[in-house]
Amino acid sequence: MSNNPEIIVTPVKQEDYEQWLPYWKGYQEFYKVQLADNVTATTWQRFFDEKVPVYCAVAREGETILGFAHYLFHDSTWGINNYCYLEDLFVNPATRGKHIGKKLIEYVKEKAAEKNSDRLYWHTQETNKTAQRLYDWVADKPGIIEYRIDF
Repeated sequence: MSNNPEIIVTPVKQEDYEQWLPYWKGYQEFYKVQLADNVTATTWQRFFDEKVPVYCAVAREGETILGFAHYLFHDSTWGINNYCYLEDLFVNPATRGKHIGKKLIEYVKEKAAEKNSDRLYWHTQETNKTAQRLYDWVADKPGIIEYRIDF
């Protein structure tokens, strides 16, 4: 039997903020964005507001957080049941290769199934080849191109 703690995925807790925040900032740095502090504060509070369907799951090894997945549920014109959108996924670069990203996706997939979602989906940058290796392993790529108008 190994002395290494098992990596588990759980909902984030209020006391996880100090561990979550550096990963959130690292995720933004990776995507070359810098969100305002009030956006981060609002995002964090949404995870704990039962009226808002936005969630955060964290991968833990013992008490140490190794990564997160942010996901939300929304209605769609293409299905009867909701869709689950995996909006953000980040794993500590020092711990990559331990299937932590896969465990986070599997957790979100379970939550989507519990809500009887018609679909779980996510996006990534064309240049994010590392993540695409994982995504190609666990999901289908439908060939969708995103267009966007930001306000």
